Amino acid sequence: MKHTALALLASIALALPLAPVSAEEPAKPVDFELEQLDGGTLAIADLRGQWVVLNYWATWCAPCRKEIPDLSELHARADHISVVGIAYEETEPEVFREFLAEFSPTYPNLLVDVYNPPQPFGAPMALPTSILLNPEGVPIKTYVGPVTGEQIEAFIVDSESG
Repeated sequence: MKHTALALLASIALALPLAPVSAEEPAKPVDFELEQLDGGTLAIADLRGQWVVLNYWATWCAPCRKEIPDLSELHARADHISVVGIAYEETEPEVFREFLAEFSPTYPNLLVDVYNPPQPFGAPMALPTSILLNPEGVPIKTYVGPVTGEQIEAFIVDSESG
C-alpha cells in the first residue's frame, strides 16, 4: 500500500512543471554527510567547485530507474558536474546493493534515514526529485519528476551565461 501511494505520487510528479527552490529562503551552501552504499561517507561540502545533482530515488520507482543511465552518462562525461544518488526508501542495504548491481550507476549513492532526511531539504514531495547545487553548494533548481542530463546541462549553460 505504501509503495502504491508513493508510486502514484511519482506518477503525478511527471505532470508537474519543474519547481524552483524557494526564493523566500536565503541562498546558503548546503552541507550534510551521509553513508555511501559501498561503504564510507560522503560530505556534500567535499564537492564544492562542481555543479552537484542530488537525485532522490527508490528501487520501486519506475521513473527513477529510467533516469539512471542518463544521469550515469552525465556524471561520467561532465567533469564539472557530479551526480549523487540519495536512496530514499526504508529497506535493507542489501536490497540497494542488488539494485545498484543491476543498474550500475557511475555516481555515488547515499543512504538516507527516511525519518531524519538531510536538511535543508527534508523529505522529497515525489520520487524522483533532483536538486541542483551550484559550485558554491547553493541549491538553485529543483526538478520534481524525471530529469535528463540534457536538461541539467542546458540549465547550467543558461545560468553561467546569464
